[in-house]
Amino acid sequence: MEKLVIEGGLPLRGSVTVSGAKNSVLPLMAATMLTPGTHRFTNVPKLRDVTTMQRLLAHLGVDSQIEGRTLTLTTNELKSHEAPYDLVKTMRASVLVLCPLVARWGKARVSLPGGCAIGARPIDLHLKALKEMGATIEIKEGYVEASAEKLKGAHITFDTVTVTGTENLMMAASLAEGATTLKNAAREPEIGDLANYLNKMGAKIEGAGTDTLTIQGVSQLKPSEHSVIADRIEAATFLMAGAITGGEVTVKNCPSQFLEALIDRLKEAGCTFDIADHQITIKITQRLKSVNVTTSPFPGFATDLQAQFMALMTLAEGTSVISETIFENRFQHALELKRLGADITLDGRTAIIKGVEKLSGAPLMATDLRASASLILAGLAAEGTTIVDRAYHIDRGYEHIEERLARLGAKIKRQY
Repeated sequence: MEKLVIEGGLPLRGSVTVSGAKNSVLPLMAATMLTPGTHRFTNVPKLRDVTTMQRLLAHLGVDSQIEGRTLTLTTNELKSHEAPYDLVKTMRASVLVLCPLVARWGKARVSLPGGCAIGARPIDLHLKALKEMGATIEIKEGYVEASAEKLKGAHITFDTVTVTGTENLMMAASLAEGATTLKNAAREPEIGDLANYLNKMGAKIEGAGTDTLTIQGVSQLKPSEHSVIADRIEAATFLMAGAITGGEVTVKNCPSQFLEALIDRLKEAGCTFDIADHQITIKITQRLKSVNVTTSPFPGFATDLQAQFMALMTLAEGTSVISETIFENRFQHALELKRLGADITLDGRTAIIKGVEKLSGAPLMATDLRASASLILAGLAAEGTTIVDRAYHIDRGYEHIEERLARLGAKIKRQY
Protein backbone atom coordinates (compact mmCIF):
# COMPACT_ATOMS: atom_id res chain seq x y z
CA MET A 1 0.00 0.00 0.00
CA GLU A 2 1.30 3.46 -0.89
CA LYS A 3 2.78 5.58 1.90
CA LEU A 4 4.12 9.09 2.21
CA VAL A 5 7.36 9.32 4.18
CA ILE A 6 8.08 12.75 5.67
CA GLU A 7 11.18 14.03 7.45
CA GLY A 8 9.72 16.98 9.32
CA GLY A 9 10.95 20.13 10.96
CA LEU A 10 11.87 22.14 7.86
CA PRO A 11 10.27 25.54 7.10
CA LEU A 12 8.68 25.63 3.66
CA ARG A 13 9.73 28.43 1.32
CA GLY A 14 8.92 29.25 -2.29
CA SER A 15 5.85 29.31 -4.50
CA VAL A 16 3.24 26.81 -5.61
CA THR A 17 0.45 27.10 -8.19
CA VAL A 18 -3.07 25.95 -7.36
CA SER A 19 -4.80 23.42 -9.61
CA GLY A 20 -8.39 23.46 -10.85
CA ALA A 21 -11.07 22.72 -8.26
CA LYS A 22 -11.99 19.07 -7.68
CA ASN A 23 -15.38 20.07 -6.29
CA SER A 24 -16.09 22.09 -9.43
CA VAL A 25 -14.90 19.82 -12.23
CA LEU A 26 -16.98 16.82 -11.09
CA PRO A 27 -20.41 18.52 -11.42
CA LEU A 28 -19.22 20.17 -14.65
CA MET A 29 -18.47 16.72 -16.06
CA ALA A 30 -21.91 15.47 -15.00
CA ALA A 31 -23.55 18.47 -16.68
CA THR A 32 -22.30 17.34 -20.09
CA MET A 33 -24.98 14.64 -20.04
CA LEU A 34 -27.68 17.31 -20.41
CA THR A 35 -27.07 17.78 -24.15
CA PRO A 36 -25.45 15.97 -27.07
CA GLY A 37 -22.18 17.20 -28.53
CA THR A 38 -18.62 17.91 -27.48
CA HIS A 39 -17.76 19.85 -24.29
CA ARG A 40 -14.27 21.13 -23.48
CA PHE A 41 -12.86 22.05 -20.06
CA THR A 42 -9.48 23.60 -19.33
CA ASN A 43 -7.58 23.93 -16.03
CA VAL A 44 -8.63 20.38 -15.17
CA PRO A 45 -6.73 18.84 -12.23
CA LYS A 46 -5.08 15.43 -12.53
CA LEU A 47 -6.91 13.64 -9.74
CA ARG A 48 -8.17 10.18 -8.89
CA ASP A 49 -11.75 11.52 -8.60
CA VAL A 50 -11.63 12.94 -12.13
CA THR A 51 -10.58 9.51 -13.43
CA THR A 52 -13.39 7.88 -11.45
CA MET A 53 -15.96 10.26 -12.95
CA GLN A 54 -14.57 9.55 -16.43
CA ARG A 55 -15.10 5.83 -15.81
CA LEU A 56 -18.67 6.39 -14.64
CA LEU A 57 -19.52 8.62 -17.60
CA ALA A 58 -17.92 6.11 -19.99
CA HIS A 59 -20.21 3.44 -18.54
CA LEU A 60 -23.18 5.72 -19.34
CA GLY A 61 -21.97 6.41 -22.87
CA VAL A 62 -19.79 9.53 -22.64
CA ASP A 63 -16.49 9.50 -24.52
CA SER A 64 -13.71 11.49 -22.85
CA GLN A 65 -10.12 12.40 -23.63
CA ILE A 66 -7.67 14.35 -21.53
CA GLU A 67 -4.57 16.04 -22.89
CA GLY A 68 -2.53 17.97 -20.38
CA ARG A 69 -5.12 20.01 -18.47
CA THR A 70 -7.77 19.96 -21.19
CA LEU A 71 -10.64 17.50 -20.88
CA THR A 72 -12.94 16.84 -23.83
CA LEU A 73 -16.21 14.97 -23.36
CA THR A 74 -18.59 13.90 -26.12
CA THR A 75 -22.10 13.03 -25.04
CA ASN A 76 -24.29 11.53 -27.74
CA GLU A 77 -25.95 8.16 -27.27
CA LEU A 78 -26.82 6.67 -23.90
CA LYS A 79 -25.37 3.21 -23.31
CA SER A 80 -26.91 2.81 -19.88
CA HIS A 81 -29.08 4.75 -17.46
CA GLU A 82 -27.56 2.97 -14.46
CA ALA A 83 -24.76 4.20 -12.21
CA PRO A 84 -23.66 0.93 -10.56
CA TYR A 85 -22.63 0.43 -6.98
CA ASP A 86 -19.04 -0.51 -7.82
CA LEU A 87 -18.46 2.99 -9.24
CA VAL A 88 -20.65 5.06 -6.92
CA LYS A 89 -19.21 3.55 -3.73
CA THR A 90 -15.73 4.95 -4.49
CA MET A 91 -16.90 8.54 -4.95
CA ARG A 92 -20.07 10.07 -3.57
CA ALA A 93 -20.09 12.80 -6.24
CA SER A 94 -21.24 10.07 -8.64
CA VAL A 95 -24.78 10.88 -7.49
CA LEU A 96 -24.50 14.03 -9.64
CA VAL A 97 -25.46 11.98 -12.71
CA LEU A 98 -28.95 11.38 -11.27
CA CYS A 99 -30.66 14.59 -12.37
CA PRO A 100 -28.97 14.91 -15.79
CA LEU A 101 -30.11 11.37 -16.62
CA VAL A 102 -33.71 12.08 -15.59
CA ALA A 103 -33.80 15.54 -17.20
CA ARG A 104 -32.49 14.43 -20.59
CA TRP A 105 -33.28 10.74 -20.83
CA GLY A 106 -36.36 10.46 -18.61
CA LYS A 107 -35.02 7.82 -16.25
CA ALA A 108 -32.11 6.91 -14.01
CA ARG A 109 -31.03 4.03 -11.83
CA VAL A 110 -28.31 5.22 -9.45
CA SER A 111 -26.82 3.31 -6.56
CA LEU A 112 -27.37 4.88 -3.18
CA PRO A 113 -24.01 6.31 -2.05
CA GLY A 114 -24.62 5.27 1.54
CA GLY A 115 -22.25 6.47 4.22
CA CYS A 116 -18.63 7.46 4.03
CA ALA A 117 -15.73 7.93 6.41
CA ILE A 118 -16.83 11.40 7.54
CA GLY A 119 -20.56 10.80 7.94
CA ALA A 120 -23.79 9.55 6.40
CA ARG A 121 -24.43 12.34 3.87
CA PRO A 122 -27.81 11.01 2.66
CA ILE A 123 -29.42 12.21 -0.59
CA ASP A 124 -32.96 12.53 0.81
CA LEU A 125 -33.05 16.23 -0.07
CA HIS A 126 -32.18 15.50 -3.71
CA LEU A 127 -34.97 12.95 -3.97
CA LYS A 128 -37.58 15.07 -2.20
CA ALA A 129 -36.89 17.99 -4.56
CA LEU A 130 -36.92 15.76 -7.65
CA LYS A 131 -40.34 14.46 -6.58
CA GLU A 132 -41.58 18.05 -6.32
CA MET A 133 -40.54 18.45 -9.96
CA GLY A 134 -42.77 15.55 -10.97
CA ALA A 135 -40.40 12.60 -10.89
CA THR A 136 -41.44 9.17 -9.66
CA ILE A 137 -38.91 7.85 -7.14
CA GLU A 138 -38.51 4.30 -5.87
CA ILE A 139 -35.76 2.72 -3.79
CA LYS A 140 -35.10 -0.85 -4.89
CA GLU A 141 -32.22 -3.16 -3.96
CA GLY A 142 -30.02 -0.28 -2.87
CA TYR A 143 -30.70 1.81 -5.98
CA VAL A 144 -32.65 5.00 -6.62
CA GLU A 145 -34.95 4.46 -9.59
CA ALA A 146 -36.23 7.78 -10.89
CA SER A 147 -38.34 8.55 -13.93
CA ALA A 148 -40.24 11.46 -15.45
CA GLU A 149 -41.73 12.07 -18.87
CA LYS A 150 -40.86 15.73 -18.43
CA LEU A 151 -39.73 17.49 -15.27
CA LYS A 152 -41.80 20.50 -14.20
CA GLY A 153 -40.56 23.68 -12.57
CA ALA A 154 -41.23 23.93 -8.84
CA HIS A 155 -40.63 26.08 -5.78
CA ILE A 156 -38.21 24.09 -3.63
CA THR A 157 -36.88 24.92 -0.18
CA PHE A 158 -34.04 22.72 1.07
CA ASP A 159 -34.41 21.75 4.73
CA THR A 160 -30.65 22.15 5.16
CA VAL A 161 -27.96 23.52 2.89
CA THR A 162 -26.75 20.86 0.45
CA VAL A 163 -24.05 21.49 -2.14
CA THR A 164 -24.57 18.39 -4.30
CA GLY A 165 -28.33 18.74 -3.89
CA THR A 166 -28.20 22.31 -5.17
CA GLU A 167 -26.01 21.23 -8.10
CA ASN A 168 -28.22 18.27 -8.99
CA LEU A 169 -31.43 20.31 -8.94
CA MET A 170 -29.88 23.19 -10.89
CA MET A 171 -29.15 20.72 -13.67
CA ALA A 172 -32.63 19.21 -13.49
CA ALA A 173 -34.33 22.63 -13.55
CA SER A 174 -32.33 23.77 -16.58
CA LEU A 175 -34.33 21.40 -18.82
CA ALA A 176 -37.61 21.44 -16.87
CA GLU A 177 -40.83 23.00 -18.12
CA GLY A 178 -41.37 26.39 -16.47
CA ALA A 179 -39.54 28.16 -13.68
CA THR A 180 -37.86 26.64 -10.62
CA THR A 181 -36.87 28.43 -7.42
CA LEU A 182 -34.33 26.86 -5.08
CA LYS A 183 -34.37 28.40 -1.62
CA ASN A 184 -31.79 27.77 1.10
CA ALA A 185 -29.46 26.89 -1.77
CA ALA A 186 -25.74 26.38 -1.27
CA ARG A 187 -23.58 29.46 -1.96
CA GLU A 188 -20.21 27.78 -2.54
CA PRO A 189 -18.04 29.11 -5.40
CA GLU A 190 -18.34 25.74 -7.12
CA ILE A 191 -22.11 26.34 -7.40
CA GLY A 192 -21.34 29.57 -9.24
CA ASP A 193 -18.90 27.80 -11.56
CA LEU A 194 -21.53 25.24 -12.52
CA ALA A 195 -24.15 27.96 -13.01
CA ASN A 196 -21.75 29.86 -15.28
CA TYR A 197 -21.19 26.81 -17.44
CA LEU A 198 -24.87 25.92 -17.62
CA ASN A 199 -25.60 29.50 -18.71
CA LYS A 200 -22.93 29.17 -21.42
CA MET A 201 -24.85 26.10 -22.56
CA GLY A 202 -28.01 28.19 -22.85
CA ALA A 203 -29.56 27.75 -19.40
CA LYS A 204 -31.22 30.68 -17.64
CA ILE A 205 -29.97 30.69 -14.05
CA GLU A 206 -29.89 33.71 -11.76
CA GLY A 207 -28.83 34.14 -8.13
CA ALA A 208 -25.68 31.99 -7.97
CA GLY A 209 -23.74 33.00 -4.87
CA THR A 210 -26.94 33.74 -2.94
CA ASP A 211 -29.26 31.41 -1.07
CA THR A 212 -32.01 31.72 -3.70
CA LEU A 213 -31.61 30.48 -7.27
CA THR A 214 -34.15 31.05 -10.01
CA ILE A 215 -33.97 28.84 -13.09
CA GLN A 216 -36.13 29.27 -16.17
CA GLY A 217 -36.24 25.94 -17.94
CA VAL A 218 -35.31 25.76 -21.63
CA SER A 219 -36.14 23.15 -24.25
CA GLN A 220 -32.54 22.32 -25.10
CA LEU A 221 -28.93 23.16 -24.28
CA LYS A 222 -25.77 23.19 -26.35
CA PRO A 223 -22.17 22.19 -25.55
CA SER A 224 -19.61 24.86 -24.73
CA GLU A 225 -16.11 25.46 -23.34
CA HIS A 226 -15.11 26.45 -19.84
CA SER A 227 -12.08 26.96 -17.58
CA VAL A 228 -12.44 25.33 -14.14
CA ILE A 229 -12.01 27.71 -11.19
CA ALA A 230 -9.02 27.35 -8.88
CA ASP A 231 -9.29 24.95 -5.94
CA ARG A 232 -9.79 27.04 -2.79
CA ILE A 233 -9.30 24.02 -0.52
CA GLU A 234 -5.97 23.14 -2.09
CA ALA A 235 -4.89 26.79 -1.90
CA ALA A 236 -5.81 26.94 1.78
CA THR A 237 -3.95 23.70 2.51
CA PHE A 238 -0.73 25.09 1.03
CA LEU A 239 -1.14 28.30 3.02
CA MET A 240 -1.46 26.27 6.22
CA ALA A 241 1.56 24.17 5.22
CA GLY A 242 3.57 27.38 5.20
CA ALA A 243 2.13 28.42 8.56
CA ILE A 244 2.62 25.13 10.42
CA THR A 245 6.28 24.90 9.37
CA GLY A 246 7.07 28.53 10.20
CA GLY A 247 7.95 29.26 6.60
CA GLU A 248 7.05 31.71 3.85
CA VAL A 249 4.98 30.37 0.98
CA THR A 250 3.45 32.12 -2.03
CA VAL A 251 0.34 30.45 -3.41
CA LYS A 252 -0.33 31.41 -7.03
CA ASN A 253 -3.63 31.16 -8.94
CA CYS A 254 -5.11 31.62 -5.48
CA PRO A 255 -8.81 32.56 -5.15
CA SER A 256 -8.35 34.87 -2.14
CA GLN A 257 -11.95 36.11 -2.39
CA PHE A 258 -13.11 32.60 -1.40
CA LEU A 259 -10.74 32.27 1.57
CA GLU A 260 -11.74 35.19 3.76
CA ALA A 261 -12.95 33.06 6.69
CA LEU A 262 -9.66 31.14 6.80
CA ILE A 263 -7.44 34.21 6.30
CA ASP A 264 -9.18 35.98 9.19
CA ARG A 265 -8.48 33.02 11.51
CA LEU A 266 -4.86 32.75 10.37
CA LYS A 267 -4.35 36.45 11.05
CA GLU A 268 -5.70 35.90 14.57
CA ALA A 269 -3.20 33.06 14.92
CA GLY A 270 -0.33 35.42 14.12
CA CYS A 271 0.22 34.89 10.38
CA THR A 272 0.91 37.83 8.10
CA PHE A 273 -0.16 38.08 4.47
CA ASP A 274 0.76 39.81 1.27
CA ILE A 275 -2.29 39.57 -0.96
CA ALA A 276 -1.96 40.55 -4.63
CA ASP A 277 -3.87 39.68 -7.79
CA HIS A 278 -4.42 35.92 -7.82
CA GLN A 279 -1.70 35.16 -5.29
CA ILE A 280 -1.16 35.18 -1.54
CA THR A 281 2.08 35.02 0.43
CA ILE A 282 1.86 33.78 4.01
CA LYS A 283 4.58 34.27 6.62
CA ILE A 284 4.90 33.41 10.29
CA THR A 285 7.75 34.64 12.47
CA GLN A 286 6.43 33.68 15.91
CA ARG A 287 4.69 30.80 17.59
CA LEU A 288 1.10 30.40 16.45
CA LYS A 289 -1.69 31.50 18.80
CA SER A 290 -4.77 29.39 19.50
CA VAL A 291 -7.96 30.31 17.64
CA ASN A 292 -11.46 28.87 17.91
CA VAL A 293 -13.37 27.88 14.76
CA THR A 294 -16.83 26.57 13.94
CA THR A 295 -17.46 25.05 10.53
CA SER A 296 -20.43 26.29 8.50
CA PRO A 297 -21.56 26.50 4.88
CA PHE A 298 -19.88 29.07 2.63
CA PRO A 299 -18.99 31.88 3.28
CA GLY A 300 -18.26 30.44 6.72
CA PHE A 301 -15.27 28.33 7.74
CA ALA A 302 -15.23 25.31 5.40
CA THR A 303 -15.59 21.83 6.85
CA ASP A 304 -13.03 20.72 4.24
CA LEU A 305 -10.42 22.83 6.10
CA GLN A 306 -11.26 21.73 9.62
CA ALA A 307 -8.78 18.83 9.74
CA GLN A 308 -5.88 20.91 8.40
CA PHE A 309 -6.65 23.73 10.85
CA MET A 310 -6.69 21.25 13.71
CA ALA A 311 -3.18 20.17 12.76
CA LEU A 312 -2.16 23.82 12.89
CA MET A 313 -3.67 24.32 16.34
CA THR A 314 -1.80 21.35 17.83
CA LEU A 315 1.32 23.57 17.92
CA ALA A 316 -0.38 26.86 18.84
CA GLU A 317 0.07 28.60 22.17
CA GLY A 318 -3.00 28.17 24.35
CA THR A 319 -6.21 26.18 23.92
CA SER A 320 -8.45 26.19 20.88
CA VAL A 321 -11.94 24.77 20.37
CA ILE A 322 -13.03 23.43 16.99
CA SER A 323 -16.73 22.74 16.45
CA GLU A 324 -17.80 20.63 13.47
CA THR A 325 -21.40 21.40 12.47
CA ILE A 326 -21.53 19.83 9.00
CA PHE A 327 -20.53 16.17 9.40
CA GLU A 328 -21.00 13.96 12.44
CA ASN A 329 -17.85 11.87 12.11
CA ARG A 330 -15.14 14.20 10.88
CA PHE A 331 -12.65 13.99 13.73
CA GLN A 332 -10.97 10.68 12.84
CA HIS A 333 -7.71 12.52 12.15
CA ALA A 334 -7.64 13.67 15.79
CA LEU A 335 -6.70 10.22 17.06
CA GLU A 336 -3.85 10.04 14.55
CA LEU A 337 -2.62 13.53 15.48
CA LYS A 338 -2.45 12.35 19.10
CA ARG A 339 0.02 9.69 17.99
CA LEU A 340 2.36 12.55 17.11
CA GLY A 341 2.02 13.97 20.62
CA ALA A 342 -0.92 16.34 20.11
CA ASP A 343 -3.16 17.08 23.11
CA ILE A 344 -6.71 16.74 21.80
CA THR A 345 -9.91 15.95 23.69
CA LEU A 346 -13.05 15.04 21.75
CA ASP A 347 -16.58 15.70 22.97
CA GLY A 348 -19.11 14.82 20.29
CA ARG A 349 -18.69 17.32 17.49
CA THR A 350 -16.28 19.47 19.50
CA ALA A 351 -12.51 19.11 19.72
CA ILE A 352 -10.46 20.86 22.41
CA ILE A 353 -6.83 21.28 21.42
CA LYS A 354 -4.15 22.30 23.90
CA GLY A 355 -1.12 23.42 21.97
CA VAL A 356 2.14 21.55 22.59
CA GLU A 357 5.72 22.71 22.08
CA LYS A 358 6.50 20.06 19.47
CA LEU A 359 5.21 17.03 17.63
CA SER A 360 7.25 13.85 17.13
CA GLY A 361 7.11 11.73 13.98
CA ALA A 362 5.18 8.46 14.01
CA PRO A 363 3.42 6.02 11.62
CA LEU A 364 -0.10 7.24 10.82
CA MET A 365 -3.16 5.99 8.92
CA ALA A 366 -5.20 8.30 6.68
CA THR A 367 -8.96 7.73 6.79
CA ASP A 368 -10.23 10.20 4.19
CA LEU A 369 -9.11 12.95 1.81
CA ARG A 370 -8.94 15.94 4.16
CA ALA A 371 -7.73 13.84 7.10
CA SER A 372 -4.76 12.81 4.98
CA ALA A 373 -3.96 16.47 4.29
CA SER A 374 -4.07 17.14 8.03
CA LEU A 375 -1.62 14.33 8.79
CA ILE A 376 0.77 15.50 6.08
CA LEU A 377 0.78 19.03 7.51
CA ALA A 378 1.46 17.70 10.99
CA GLY A 379 4.22 15.47 9.64
CA LEU A 380 5.88 18.44 7.94
CA ALA A 381 6.15 20.16 11.32
CA ALA A 382 6.97 17.12 13.48
CA GLU A 383 10.49 16.22 14.53
CA GLY A 384 11.74 13.00 12.97
CA THR A 385 10.01 10.68 10.50
CA THR A 386 6.27 10.50 9.88
CA ILE A 387 4.80 7.82 7.63
CA VAL A 388 1.27 8.38 6.33
CA ASP A 389 -0.28 5.12 5.16
CA ARG A 390 -3.15 4.89 2.64
CA ALA A 391 -1.70 7.72 0.56
CA TYR A 392 -4.30 7.05 -2.13
CA HIS A 393 -6.76 9.21 -0.17
CA ILE A 394 -4.72 12.36 -0.86
CA ASP A 395 -4.68 11.65 -4.60
CA ARG A 396 -8.45 12.13 -4.73
CA GLY A 397 -8.09 15.88 -4.22
CA TYR A 398 -4.44 16.99 -4.41
CA GLU A 399 -2.37 16.69 -7.55
CA HIS A 400 1.12 15.22 -6.97
CA ILE A 401 1.23 16.78 -3.51
CA GLU A 402 4.55 15.25 -2.49
CA GLU A 403 6.32 16.68 -5.55
CA ARG A 404 4.90 20.15 -4.99
CA LEU A 405 5.75 20.17 -1.30
CA ALA A 406 9.27 18.95 -2.13
CA ARG A 407 9.73 21.98 -4.39
CA LEU A 408 8.95 24.12 -1.33
CA GLY A 409 11.76 22.42 0.60
CA ALA A 410 9.92 19.56 2.27
CA LYS A 411 11.61 16.18 2.64
CA ILE A 412 8.76 13.99 1.48
CA LYS A 413 8.59 10.99 -0.82
CA ARG A 414 6.13 8.34 -1.86
CA GLN A 415 6.88 4.75 -0.96
CA TYR A 416 5.22 1.88 -2.83
